[in-house]
Amino acid sequence: MSAIGFEILFGSLTVTGSLMAFGKLSEYIKSAPITYKGQNFINILTFLTAVGMFIYLIFFPENSMVFYAMIALSLLVGIFIVIPIGGADMPVVISLMNSYAGLAAAATGFAIGNKVLIIAGALDGASGFILSIIMSKAMNRSFTNVLFGAVGATQADSSGLAEARPINRVGIEDTKFILEQADRVVVVPGYGMAVAQAQHIVRELSDELEKRKIKVEFGIHPVAGRMPGHMNVLLAEANISYDQLLEMETINPTMDTVDVCIVIGANDVVNPAARTDKSSPIYGMPIIDVDKAKTVIVMKRSMATGFAGIENPLFYEPNTKMLFGDAKKVMQELVAEFKK
Repeated sequence: MSAIGFEILFGSLTVTGSLMAFGKLSEYIKSAPITYKGQNFINILTFLTAVGMFIYLIFFPENSMVFYAMIALSLLVGIFIVIPIGGADMPVVISLMNSYAGLAAAATGFAIGNKVLIIAGALDGASGFILSIIMSKAMNRSFTNVLFGAVGATQADSSGLAEARPINRVGIEDTKFILEQADRVVVVPGYGMAVAQAQHIVRELSDELEKRKIKVEFGIHPVAGRMPGHMNVLLAEANISYDQLLEMETINPTMDTVDVCIVIGANDVVNPAARTDKSSPIYGMPIIDVDKAKTVIVMKRSMATGFAGIENPLFYEPNTKMLFGDAKKVMQELVAEFKK
């Protein structure tokens, strides 16, 4: 009964937690943290109650009402632990849900006497938890802060920022001209590139630039996208050389020597407020210092905020030029311009 109870406890909260994470990432649910007074206390109390029922069932397994109540509470726990976490922290949540799924699988292995399932589940659970810790450190935050900190819940009022500081728009032809004058170009991909499935056309642009003897590199933020290693996987799928993929720690010290930095669908991971604004909810999170490049071209659909729900002052910097539109369509037009 102990193995079955453990499997149901973690399996149930994994199901609802994963559904909530999917809802936030798909924007079916508000991506910003949903908080209320006494939330952490209620979450802990609900979880401990479910654990208490689990322990009770070990000694009194015939009580079916407690069994079903434990399932219901476990499902609620999955919802409760994800709703206060903002979209910017979803890579950590995904890793954590992966860990819980592994633990549930291992418990199932014990219940049915399957050694392969036990080993696979234990490996999955351990690797998911370790990855969650690594991702938290990549954001310069503790694991508990990610789970209970509710990043994005409190924001400084930046509604007047766009009105106070105009943006510099740029077109396809001007973008081509700027890139042709460069010696070194760095591409910083984000979730917008993944949504638009633009990785293959990005490789075509890279090829066109390299034909013109322009050095092209890719700056990869560890939490860019919606899962750990998201950008690495997409760019590898597009057959971009691994030597061109540079981690944040490698690219940042040389960013001031970059002639043009192209930001494709990234927002929070290039937000300089994380470095300069102590009142920002993401202050202290390591970012790629794209604002230090000589010219920054940001490709976005609109001026909407990222999943952290905060304004990005990068868009209003004098060296930043905004190229609006779907990443794939814009890239296709840009590549077509280069091929003329």
